[in-house]
Amino acid sequence: MANLETRLSDLLGDRTAKVLASGFGMSSVEDLLRHYPRRYVVRGELSDIGALAEGDEVTVLAEVESVRVRRANGRNILEAILSDGSAKLSLTYFNQPWREKELRAGRSGLFAGKVGIFNGKRQLSHPDYQLIPDGEDVDAAIAEFAGKYLPVYPATAKLPTWKITACQKLALDSLDEIADYLPAQIATKFNYPDLKSAFIYLHQPEDLDQVERARERLTFDEALLLQLILAQRRAEIRSQSAVPRPIRNDGLVAAFEAQLPFKLTDGQIEVGNEIEKDLLQPHPMHRLLQGEVGSGKTVIALRAILAVVDSGGQAALLAPTEVLAQQHYKTISALLGPLAQAGMLGGIGEGTQLALLTGSLNAANRKLVLGKIASGEAGIVIGTHALLSEGVNFHDLGLIVIDEQHRFGVEQRDALKLKAQMPPHLLVMTATPIPRTVAMTIFGDLDISTLRQLPAGRTPIETHVVAVAEKPHFLDRAWVRVREEVAKGHQVYVVAPRIVGGSEDKKSTITERDRNMAALMGATLEEDQITGEGEMTAVEELAPSLAAGALKSLKIAVLHGRLSSEEKDATMAAFANHQIDVLVATTVIEVGVDVPNASMMVIMDADRFGVSQLHQLRGRVGRGKIAGLCLLVSGAEADSPAMARLSAVAATLDGFELSRIDLDQRREGDVLGRAQSGTRSHLRLLRVLRDEHLIEEARRVSNSLIAEDASLLKWPALAAEVESLKAEERSAFLDKG
Repeated sequence: MANLETRLSDLLGDRTAKVLASGFGMSSVEDLLRHYPRRYVVRGELSDIGALAEGDEVTVLAEVESVRVRRANGRNILEAILSDGSAKLSLTYFNQPWREKELRAGRSGLFAGKVGIFNGKRQLSHPDYQLIPDGEDVDAAIAEFAGKYLPVYPATAKLPTWKITACQKLALDSLDEIADYLPAQIATKFNYPDLKSAFIYLHQPEDLDQVERARERLTFDEALLLQLILAQRRAEIRSQSAVPRPIRNDGLVAAFEAQLPFKLTDGQIEVGNEIEKDLLQPHPMHRLLQGEVGSGKTVIALRAILAVVDSGGQAALLAPTEVLAQQHYKTISALLGPLAQAGMLGGIGEGTQLALLTGSLNAANRKLVLGKIASGEAGIVIGTHALLSEGVNFHDLGLIVIDEQHRFGVEQRDALKLKAQMPPHLLVMTATPIPRTVAMTIFGDLDISTLRQLPAGRTPIETHVVAVAEKPHFLDRAWVRVREEVAKGHQVYVVAPRIVGGSEDKKSTITERDRNMAALMGATLEEDQITGEGEMTAVEELAPSLAAGALKSLKIAVLHGRLSSEEKDATMAAFANHQIDVLVATTVIEVGVDVPNASMMVIMDADRFGVSQLHQLRGRVGRGKIAGLCLLVSGAEADSPAMARLSAVAATLDGFELSRIDLDQRREGDVLGRAQSGTRSHLRLLRVLRDEHLIEEARRVSNSLIAEDASLLKWPALAAEVESLKAEERSAFLDKG
């Protein structure tokens, strides 16, 4: 007999266990049983090819008549022709040429999928199939294959769904009774099956009602475990003591507001009041500030920072990149003016000083900055991960502000908190709008403030899709439009997905930024979900091509991550000073770049980026009083999902609506910390948009359980499961380094 901890090598043998480990990271029976089916195929009577209609979900018994692999639009396309003796049907697979070895002419099998029509002929695109071994009785194969609710699993070439089904059967047949961590009263309340039954219902259902009951139980489990972790974090935060930081009527906040050249929006005032109340409490503030690009989050954060400095404390602003840290330093210095120059020529007595700490500082400057931080002379400290390193000691750290929250995990927050004498207040910010259900899962330990209103003077951004597959000449018109903007005295960004072309840069199809954004949205970003096919535009090739051709005579410069900090700073300074007409860049401009004179952006191969990322990128234009224009250039087909994604971006400037679209198009993944690429995801079934009611129910249940017993000692199996998940999270963070 087996239990959930049994090693797969003991149950299935070393060879199969190695394939499961390499393909899916499985090592135990529980890993296997939690490899859930994507869908189920109802195997009824076998279909006659001649009677098939478009849209039918069918299973056909047929023989492979011919197979060929051809190249089109940068893709390998495998086409096989099936025959049942009276009619023919084609199969199509994209970028799976290895199937040619299986689908040899003369092989018979059962093929299941949805009938489509292409060029007037019936076809199955990416169908599931089970080939009948040579010499095996066809009737026996049909009996095994047809007439059941058969699961279809995420599979690989070495481990097709049929073999996974066989592995699941061996596991379930060997499985002993298992302890159920879900408290009995909760299972009874919602009429959920026990854990073992849920596994059986999912992998070997007798009917679809069993599937639904099992899915709801296991989906609720995922939501509950996550909400319990978040509820424990909230309870822990409330139990801590913090130094209240009231805003003085005659202090830095008042002086700062008096010198602002603009009025705060109603939304900024409302959020500022929420933060002010938090800072008055004897326990730490734990708040998320979300808002669109340009909604004024930095001003609100700075107001909180100055309140803490007024009380004798220090504030640390943690940014994910050196470029963004330097941008914050410059922006805050400009906003504060003399208030940031205490003790210096031109400064005023009641002001403070700013310090910037990044990894690129030389030893002498680092020592100087560390001294100002330790003495408290620098009331405002801005930096990157360098703030987390040893040797950084604060005089009185009272507030931590984290920008671009999704770049950091809970452990990194905690590492900075440990540098405070008392638990500090915490304000985290994100420019990516978050749907409510995502906020309940990812940021369930935080109170949430939202800025929806843009400051006066910001102009709407007009967005258009340039479909070069249909109308190649539209790209020529785009470059003419660039020249027109420059002729008006404006500046233009051109964004490309790669730095260099060819094989050298092939591995960076999905950037770390993409993965981090996916993590924020509760998703695991797969290569085929964002990227299209064929070669991608590269900055180092596009810039000289434009300089010699369509944009000849314009002042063009490049900006990307492989440039040194000095080169990047010099380029951005030149662009900001209007010494450059066109900046050809990667996504390094996505955050922290503010050039009000930039009026236009052209995003090449826009289908290679996620929805939220495109929204962030176009937020770089239209930042002043000049109307913004964004062109999304794509070679994707008109009816492709990629083009639908781009059309959605072009249709709205509502980041909250786009965030829902972005999330809806992606699979949820591990949302406990930052992106844990390569680790086993906790969330396999939960979909934060679809399962909103379950998330809300799980939140209510978790709050009730924690209120009754915060340590969960009344339910030891549940407590163990929660601790196991916490340990996975910690381990993944340490492995990531």
